[in-house]
Amino acid sequence: MWGGRFAESPDAIMEEINVSIDVDRHLYAQDITASKAHAAMLAAQGIITANDAKNIGKGLDTILSEIGAGKFTFKRALEDIHMNVESRLSELIGPAAGRLHTARSRNDQVATDFRLYVRDVLDQTDAALASFQQALAERALEHADTVMPGFTHLQTAQPVTFGHHLMAYVEMAARDRGRFQDARKRLNESPLGAAALAGTSFPIDRHATAQKLGFDRPMANSLDAVSDRDFVLETLSAASICAVHLSRFAEEIVIWTSPLVGLVRLSDKFTTGSSIMPQKRNPDAAELVRAKTGRVIGALNGLLIVMKGLPLAYQKDMQEDKQGAMEGFAALSLAIRAMTGMVRDIVPEQDKMRAAAGEGYATATDLADWLVRTLKMPFRDAHHVTGRIVGLAAKAGVALHELPLAEMQAVEKRITKEALAVLSVDSSVKSRTSYGGTAPKNVSAQAKAWLKRLEKERKAG
Repeated sequence: MWGGRFAESPDAIMEEINVSIDVDRHLYAQDITASKAHAAMLAAQGIITANDAKNIGKGLDTILSEIGAGKFTFKRALEDIHMNVESRLSELIGPAAGRLHTARSRNDQVATDFRLYVRDVLDQTDAALASFQQALAERALEHADTVMPGFTHLQTAQPVTFGHHLMAYVEMAARDRGRFQDARKRLNESPLGAAALAGTSFPIDRHATAQKLGFDRPMANSLDAVSDRDFVLETLSAASICAVHLSRFAEEIVIWTSPLVGLVRLSDKFTTGSSIMPQKRNPDAAELVRAKTGRVIGALNGLLIVMKGLPLAYQKDMQEDKQGAMEGFAALSLAIRAMTGMVRDIVPEQDKMRAAAGEGYATATDLADWLVRTLKMPFRDAHHVTGRIVGLAAKAGVALHELPLAEMQAVEKRITKEALAVLSVDSSVKSRTSYGGTAPKNVSAQAKAWLKRLEKERKAG
């Protein structure tokens, strides 16, 4: 493609390090879509003939069909998807193919293709997260009153419900979706027509191609248009936070399914066995979701390092923007789908959850609250009194509600048997009626509200 300037062929190593078709072949649909929009605009502006534009469009459609059917031969000697498509177009329609590249460069071409690709990824990720939220909200509604231990420091803290725990991840996923949606808004500007870096002297209509490709507007600065990869970095940043959320949930599943804990079960669908230990049931799907997070964060770090020292405008370093990002996006997509499947598959061991919820004097705060509410005791004093009572129960080796009332009254004489009623795990969770609290009626309301919201989103398209 640059034979007019160069007299010798590149070294074999140069060819190997320079080639990108193994990666950017995945941009074929976006490349062809952008090329069709560009050709139509060139014809509308009188830069090429309508007949040439028509032949170019038909040829590009043929190439799209060939690639989709697996009948297209990608040639490494042609370096990238752009030259592979252009070469095949030349075979199909002759010299008119050479007019397609008028008023554009591979610099703005690849920037446009990759924006279209990442935009598709964002839309697919949003849909996948909506399905994840749907699964979580449905199971939360099912288990709005299933009591389980809540944890801080991985120690039993206060009773909550399983539904409440699941709804926490609905909220996390909502923030993830918000970040992806924000990234999409900033991404949705077209680089096409910026050419190599300075724009072009041809009377092109960048607004027309931007509209044709579904962008909100063309990018306002040609240098920025060809050299910006913020849209990938921002999407990978949002993807990394999302992956961390999934990993935290996956870690909980790994812990909860351990026989030592045994709070939940996964079926054969999301577990594997051992090649030597026939009794094993390993939560490999959850473990692999946890591991996939490293790929996503690694992709973000890798691209940050590539971009950090690059002056304007395009540099060949930026050819390395795609492989890691594509692998990171694929890893996140798989992780979301796996977590959605596990949410639908998971079975809480309700009796064990209930028993565990009452261990470790988990309702001690409820006693302190009762002292404040009923005896008008300052909370710090109530905290101290309750701590002494917990100490007595621990010394006696009994649960808090099993400690004789007389021993509680030895610490605080005004305690009555009514205080014992707040010490059950059911009473504890039912009392947490503050907005965002774990009370079953709260959980049911939140789950129903989310299911209604998700249904509205689906109908809106």
